[in-house]
Amino acid sequence: MKILLATPECVPFAKTGGLADVAGALPRSLASLGHDVRVILPMHKSVSPDKFPIRPLLDEMIVHFPGNWQIGYVRETTFPGTEIPVYLVGHDHYFARDGLYGEQGADYADNAERFAFFCMAALWTLKGINWQPDIIHCNDWQTALIPTYLRNLWILKNDPFYQSIKTAYTIHNLAYQGQFGPAVLPRIGLDDSVYHPEGLEFYGNVNLMKAGIVYADVLTTVSRQYAREIQTPEFGCGLEGILTARADRLHGIMNGIDYSVWNPELDEHIAARYSPANLSGKAKCKAALQRGNGLPQDPNTPLIGMISRLDKQKGFDLLAECIGDIMDLGVQMVILGTGDPVYHEMLETAAQKYLDQLAVNLMFNNALAHQIEAGADMFLMPSRYEPCGLNQLYSLKYGTIPIVRKTGGLADSIADATAQSVRKGIGTGFVFEEYTAAALFATVKRAVKMYREKSDLWERLMQNAMAQNFSWDASAKAYEALFEKVIAAER
Repeated sequence: MKILLATPECVPFAKTGGLADVAGALPRSLASLGHDVRVILPMHKSVSPDKFPIRPLLDEMIVHFPGNWQIGYVRETTFPGTEIPVYLVGHDHYFARDGLYGEQGADYADNAERFAFFCMAALWTLKGINWQPDIIHCNDWQTALIPTYLRNLWILKNDPFYQSIKTAYTIHNLAYQGQFGPAVLPRIGLDDSVYHPEGLEFYGNVNLMKAGIVYADVLTTVSRQYAREIQTPEFGCGLEGILTARADRLHGIMNGIDYSVWNPELDEHIAARYSPANLSGKAKCKAALQRGNGLPQDPNTPLIGMISRLDKQKGFDLLAECIGDIMDLGVQMVILGTGDPVYHEMLETAAQKYLDQLAVNLMFNNALAHQIEAGADMFLMPSRYEPCGLNQLYSLKYGTIPIVRKTGGLADSIADATAQSVRKGIGTGFVFEEYTAAALFATVKRAVKMYREKSDLWERLMQNAMAQNFSWDASAKAYEALFEKVIAAER
């Protein structure tokens, strides 16, 4: 198959979240299965010629919409260490900015126009280089106009070059939908023919996430449980009706992780490497994490890690309610992340109160993220909803036991640890269902009790966790099978 992955961000070129990790790993896995895979993304400011070997591809890229005429360019590079092509859509006004989608908590006002240009430029690039993919894999609202244009623009619908190209659309987080006022339609190359309840119209706005759902040939999201959840009013974010209507085309495929990057046997960021056969290095990692965060170096104190966007979605409202009770258990916590100023203030206040127990790092720091995964005994993810989640998968590999709420990918990847389930080799973490501070606290208390009182059981739990395999191999094969089915149906 010839596969183009279209994405607004991709490791190692530009990243704000988990989508970038997916876009950086899935193409490599698909290529290893023998497919011709290429990636296209905007040439963000972070994609610097100083960092990557960038070559000219198309010196001029013209996108002409009725209310918006723009000229950009396309450059080419490859994933480091591979021959997988990466196409970079350049437009200095649109993409040479400090942020990918906005700055200082505010979205860029012209995001619709920016990503409309990207989507149309991606389609023109294919013809410009005379490479016709069998399928374009689109990701989140920023790429949703690709299937929309293929299905609705006369200039594409009637061009034999584009007629056989199929589209897959992956929802990474349904809450971020790309909504704009209806006046934006001509500026993104569309007219009122798509502005209706079965099209892009959404309570008086234009909804680009909905566009991808409506017009793509097949839909995926990042876990089986999340695929079910987004068809309900609780998690559907207003789109549950259209998702239910297209349920026969909606598939949940769990994200994988890159074990060449997240692996305690290989990790260059941690104090000591370790493996299931020799866990001694984990104690050194714990001591280093405690020391680096100004906490007493007590090997017997349970250490809980968190790496997260500080947001209500991630359960920080629950943590705010019960952080005092958790500290009263005599544990330590190390938290890394940024987000809502309300939770910045809450955590900073708590850190001042619990100087020997709580370390708060309000930043993004990749090395520290690896050190938390390796040095913590437990990893807390009390999410209100979690489409897939990656940190619980990293934690399993590092023998850092997840404490999670049963939702989305957390439900699909973590089996609750009881004495019986652990001994059977099934239990891998601690799970609670009810979204309350009381349920969260009770589950942390249960984990701490097992850690302190049943060390042999805890070591077996670590072995269970580290034996799990969430590599991209299985996920890539699921995408491969789905893409082949879509392409074969057309033929």
